[in-house]
Amino acid sequence: MLSGTRIIAPILWGWIADHTGKNLRIIRIATFLTAAFFAGFLFVHGYFWFAWITIAFSFFWNAALPQFEAVTLYHLKTEPHRYSRIRLWGSIGFIVAVLGVGWLLDYQPPVIIPLSITALMTLIWLVSLMTPTIQAPHQEDTAVGIMQIMKRPELWAFLVVYMLLQLAHAPYYVFYSIYLKHYQYTASLTGFLWALAVFAEIVLFVYMSRVLKRFSLRAVLLTSILLSVLRWLVIAWCVDSFWLLLIAQLLHAATFGGAHVAAIHLVHLYFGDRHQGKGQALYTSLTFGLGGMLGSYFSGYYWDSLGAEFVYSMAAVFCSIAFVIAYIWVGRESSQDGTVLG
Repeated sequence: MLSGTRIIAPILWGWIADHTGKNLRIIRIATFLTAAFFAGFLFVHGYFWFAWITIAFSFFWNAALPQFEAVTLYHLKTEPHRYSRIRLWGSIGFIVAVLGVGWLLDYQPPVIIPLSITALMTLIWLVSLMTPTIQAPHQEDTAVGIMQIMKRPELWAFLVVYMLLQLAHAPYYVFYSIYLKHYQYTASLTGFLWALAVFAEIVLFVYMSRVLKRFSLRAVLLTSILLSVLRWLVIAWCVDSFWLLLIAQLLHAATFGGAHVAAIHLVHLYFGDRHQGKGQALYTSLTFGLGGMLGSYFSGYYWDSLGAEFVYSMAAVFCSIAFVIAYIWVGRESSQDGTVLG
């Protein structure tokens, strides 16, 4: 249900945002309704109500994130290289939330989880109210319609590449902790490995603006994909080596951090300001939505029958296919005139 709304909601709300130019107003409405619906978990019981509340809150939750990305880029205007310095706070928030809620669970009953999430969602809404309003510019690219943009083969190659990358990440997000537990890693050590990955991601975000001044987006993307192949192979076949797993977790800086920053910049450049809301929404829907859903489903399906090594090896295969597609199509068409990857 979460994945299903992540495929549909961003596209619908992205079209509304670009049609009205009120991205921030949509964020405020979506985050308020997200918190309101999620609070329902505190009062209802049973599968039927849980299912409908999940659909309701996730429909608005999944609408907000791509519009946050669009509004951030509108505010940065001619300084999009500063995006990574803003995005790193999401990673810091992840660590604080995980450690904070984990600490609370040592002293409080499990009901503290929906209470904590409702509080955090309410805070997101309050922060959106304090965010300065900015009108999405409509003068740029007015002659270029969305259908004209969507006909570009390079754009679809880009979307397929990132769908494959998210498909490959799915068994990591869903099964990595279970995988380590099977090999007798303690809970604290597993938590350390997760935290190390996010810390590496934060470090990259700090220095990403310098990286982008020296290397093209195409180079960052291709390097990130190659390191993804290496990372999944290490996790698949070297799980007994703690030191190699440390290296694999440090590679999260590239496999997620580098790839994500490159994607946000590319979406901004492909769609321009006029269609930014739809562009970010389409990227979220097809990659995190469809790619994440397919990856989660099939990794779960084959985990018991063919084993974890097979699943993570296939993740490496999908990243290899993504590298070939990216090398052939992504960036070559536009890098010649410097409009996209120069």
